[in-house]
Amino acid sequence: MNFFKSKTPPFDKIETVIGSNTSFSGHLKCDGNIRIDGLCEDGVIETVGNVLVTAQGRVAAKIIANHVSVAGAVTGAVQATGRLEILSTGRVSGDVRVANFYKDEDGVLTGNLVMGDEAAAQDEPDADTPEPAPDDETPA
Repeated sequence: MNFFKSKTPPFDKIETVIGSNTSFSGHLKCDGNIRIDGLCEDGVIETVGNVLVTAQGRVAAKIIANHVSVAGAVTGAVQATGRLEILSTGRVSGDVRVANFYKDEDGVLTGNLVMGDEAAAQDEPDADTPEPAPDDETPA
């Protein structure tokens, strides 16, 4: 019986791959698992599935996913409704909101960590922009 098997995020089927010779900038949104071997910057990576950043992968964007596993480098906020896993070669620099957290001995997290079911489910507020006041004038 493998006691730790249930603790590993499921990456059985990868639907989207950012290859090692690929760079991406923008908002990537999908319903499946994502593997990042290349460079993703200036945007958001969002999925209801899982995100795997391999040892060659570099991300400078916000990640929103179920489980996130980092063997490469991530600079930016990470929000996971499940677990963030930083492997021994992994580096995460940014604010993290997750339900569960695991870090190998040599893995690095630089930033704030908020952990628990409520933290992962709560979306970070965007910039403090006040709602416009309703116009009191009525058309003639």
